[in-house]
Amino acid sequence: MMILTVGDYAAQAVISTILNRAFPADPIVGEEDAAELREESGHGLRDRIIELANEAIVGELGLGDNAEWGIGPGQQQTTEQLLDAIDRGNFPGGRTGRMWTIDPIDGTKGFLRGEQYAVCLSLIVDAQVQIGVIGCPNLLFDPAQPDLGRGAIFVAVKGQGAEQITLSGANSTPLKIAQVPAAEISFLESVEAAHSSHSFNDRVSSLLNITRSPIRMDSQAKYGCLARSEGAAYLRMPTGVGYREKIWDHAPGAVLVEEAGGVVTDSRGQPLDFGLGRTLGENFGVVAAGKDVHTVVLAAIQKAGHEEKAKA
Repeated sequence: MMILTVGDYAAQAVISTILNRAFPADPIVGEEDAAELREESGHGLRDRIIELANEAIVGELGLGDNAEWGIGPGQQQTTEQLLDAIDRGNFPGGRTGRMWTIDPIDGTKGFLRGEQYAVCLSLIVDAQVQIGVIGCPNLLFDPAQPDLGRGAIFVAVKGQGAEQITLSGANSTPLKIAQVPAAEISFLESVEAAHSSHSFNDRVSSLLNITRSPIRMDSQAKYGCLARSEGAAYLRMPTGVGYREKIWDHAPGAVLVEEAGGVVTDSRGQPLDFGLGRTLGENFGVVAAGKDVHTVVLAAIQKAGHEEKAKA
């Protein structure tokens, strides 16, 4: 897991460094903290993280980059500066004010398998997601044109729509979820059954007479695929009690799908609440889909849930 840990920490250090320069008053809710890296026993891992983070920071500026963000040649950071950058992600969240969320590498096992993972960022203001960014290095930019290669960044701004661009920031493509006939519905779901109940999703498929196999992938890349109409609904139903979804795992995807014309709720049909702290509170699952499909899928989910309770 060491390579993943290095990537997680380094990515959060770089993103936090940029945010602190661009928006110094804004707190950050990040997945990682640097407590273990400050221990003497963590010096080997720490040195590799600092090296990797600085490698990204001092690289040549790309399209849209700004040296005032603390990046570019000559902008190398000290160890303490980068550890502090990681620790800026310790904000507890809350109902009011501005805050950013960072998920530096979402989709742990997908990353390790060389499959789908994502780097995710959102801006939340007074518990409402205003901006979402999901970078998917291994996702085909356009499955219909594989020659365009891999790498897609999904961007959404509340009230201004959603788009997909290349990793270099080119080829802006507006996103709008297409209407899907009931017979053509397919679900997007997690690869790991531990993350989302596959058996429950199968029952929902049966109730809706869905015959298409689910599209399984790790990370918030699923939200990106839904926003560009690959798959008709994303289901993440709880596998048991106790686990609470983290806000950084859903804030970017929620605003992306909504700005592409979709709906994101829990299994009760209630909006996700990003004002409860670092989590979404009690886990009622996540249901994301185009407006026409969402109503149908939500009804089937609630019917399947009633069936489960009757059996218990």
